[in-house]
Amino acid sequence: MDYVLPVFAGFIALASIALSPKVSTEGAFFKGLRADGRQPSLLTLTFSQVTTWIFARSLMNAAILGFYYGIWGTLAYAFYYFSFLTGGKIVDSLRFEHGCESVQDFLRQRFGHWGTGCFNLVVAVRLISEVFANLLVIGILFGVAGTKGYTLTILAFAAITLFYSMMGGLQASLRTDLFQMIIFLGTLILLVGLVVTGNNVELNDLWFKDFVINQPGPVLMLVALLQIWSYPMHDPVMMDRGFLADRETTRKSFLHACWISVICILAFGCLGVLAGANMITGESMNATLARLLGDVPMLFFSACLIISAMSTLDSTLSSSAKLIAADMGVLKMNLLNGRLVMLVFMLLGLLLVFMGNKDLFSAVAVSGTASMYLTPVIFFSLWGKRLNIPIWSYLGSFVLALGGAILYFTESSGHSAMLGDIHKYTKLLWICLTILIGGNLMFWFGGLLNRDKVN
Repeated sequence: MDYVLPVFAGFIALASIALSPKVSTEGAFFKGLRADGRQPSLLTLTFSQVTTWIFARSLMNAAILGFYYGIWGTLAYAFYYFSFLTGGKIVDSLRFEHGCESVQDFLRQRFGHWGTGCFNLVVAVRLISEVFANLLVIGILFGVAGTKGYTLTILAFAAITLFYSMMGGLQASLRTDLFQMIIFLGTLILLVGLVVTGNNVELNDLWFKDFVINQPGPVLMLVALLQIWSYPMHDPVMMDRGFLADRETTRKSFLHACWISVICILAFGCLGVLAGANMITGESMNATLARLLGDVPMLFFSACLIISAMSTLDSTLSSSAKLIAADMGVLKMNLLNGRLVMLVFMLLGLLLVFMGNKDLFSAVAVSGTASMYLTPVIFFSLWGKRLNIPIWSYLGSFVLALGGAILYFTESSGHSAMLGDIHKYTKLLWICLTILIGGNLMFWFGGLLNRDKVN
């Protein structure tokens, strides 16, 4: 059975390469435009949204949170996927109310170079963290950190994904996303079917943790509900796909992506909940699942992670190229520069894998916390259409959120204890509330002082 998973991974890799066109125009590489000029279909766009947001890291996080905190931990992670609802509203407002072609375009109009500079910093960090986290999950599947199998698997996976991404850019990502999502759904349905019809777990085990409002699971649910307002705006993978089709197709794609993603995350995350309910003291989640499910279901478990990692990586690389060469304008927008940017981001992700923090949720929490500086931007400037918000309000919100993200990282990693000995997720909740209230107050007060400038 040891050869099955590598063979499956090889099949997905070769199929993705075969489906990836070698593009020759900037429009195809950076914007996913087809030669005939047609927009992506609703199915392609929806499946692309889903498969690029159901990261390998996300599946692992949902399962791990369920393992430790019960169904409430998995629900907390699923709540992040309501970002598709807020993200759809953000895209609709950017494109059809403000006439902007990107988030950077809007921020440049409202806050000048400071607006785009702060935003691009946060987005770049997020993209690098996505490369790192998905490569890390792949390595864990094939070996223990530091072993030959772990290292070679990560390098091979990175090389294959980089190869076909450099060939086709965003167009390759869209084409492979549809294939990868169909395989992912089939694999997940088979996995859930095997678990439900098996004799080693009881569905009543899903409720082995009671709902207690001050416990980590419910606390994380509140954190997610605070972060979903700004989270999609700082995610270039989601935002890029919001500018590819007409208004009605785009709206429907975000709506359908929401419920499909929530179901997929809950289905996979519940495996972690079942493992937590049947854990033997000192046993890891993977070891518990292997004992409960057996070899075949565990192969499907790993296969889901492989597909989601590849689909997320190619989308992350295409968004990285668009960010640096198109949105930021740091480099001339051509194919060579786009491919060089992909290479640099992959190398940075690999560097973090072999030298960085191994806590998968840290990347989500830190990134989501930093993005909260955008919440008042959305409330006041984007949806509220206020033109009288001064630069200092924007910068103040950015500094507050960035400081909060750094504080959470140091607190959760044990480098500081400024917030006492309460659970790290309770600390995260208080940090998020402080950023949300402080940022909105700065925008409200700045607009009040600058009220002579009309909307």
